[in-house]
Amino acid sequence: MRIVVLDNDRSQTELISQVLTSAGHVCHAFQTGKELLGQLRKDSYDMLIFDWQVADMGGAELMRKAREKLNDGAPVMFLTTSSGEDDIVSGLDAGADDYMIKPLRRSEMVARVQALLRRAFPAQNGAEQLTFGQYVFETRPGRLLMDGHVLDVTHKEFYLALLFFRNIGRPLSRAYIHEAVWIRETEVPSRTMDTHVSRVRNKLQLKPENGFRLVPVYSYGYRLEKLGN
Repeated sequence: MRIVVLDNDRSQTELISQVLTSAGHVCHAFQTGKELLGQLRKDSYDMLIFDWQVADMGGAELMRKAREKLNDGAPVMFLTTSSGEDDIVSGLDAGADDYMIKPLRRSEMVARVQALLRRAFPAQNGAEQLTFGQYVFETRPGRLLMDGHVLDVTHKEFYLALLFFRNIGRPLSRAYIHEAVWIRETEVPSRTMDTHVSRVRNKLQLKPENGFRLVPVYSYGYRLEKLGN
């Protein structure tokens, strides 16, 4: 999953990023709220971890603005010190999903983050069936059906299609698609991604008469649009 980390202390963001990258996630670190919100306007992320006492913006305000731009249902966890009891109350009242007290403990952080992500995105944690109109994704065997008929898709085509359907109407950058589908394959030629997207479009018949349209977003990536009601 793609996680944004915000802390004025660069050593803290580096520590968190190192721990969560080792657990298989992709982390993007920021030192100011303004910088973070600017990036959220450009790209999609699945979770936010931030210091409640970030210098340039109040914790509640930052969380509210960030939630408007994060993926639907993305969990938010904030950090505070052992003396920050008021921060804990304020953060939970503002709608945060969890918190941790500094100094951070690596194993506890991984466990808490994994628990929040499992709860927020059950589709990626063993849910057997997801339905989007005439399309049914059976996640455990990796099988895709359209109108009850099994489609011949590869492993990557399955997860690429699922990524688009989980983000209907949201433009996805090439970087996000790359990290979500190709994961640790660092060198993925642009034409390779375009070819996979084209195959998904054709195999799933993502065209207006079927109620969906998979379109390129110029100089950015792709977006799956749902048409009509």
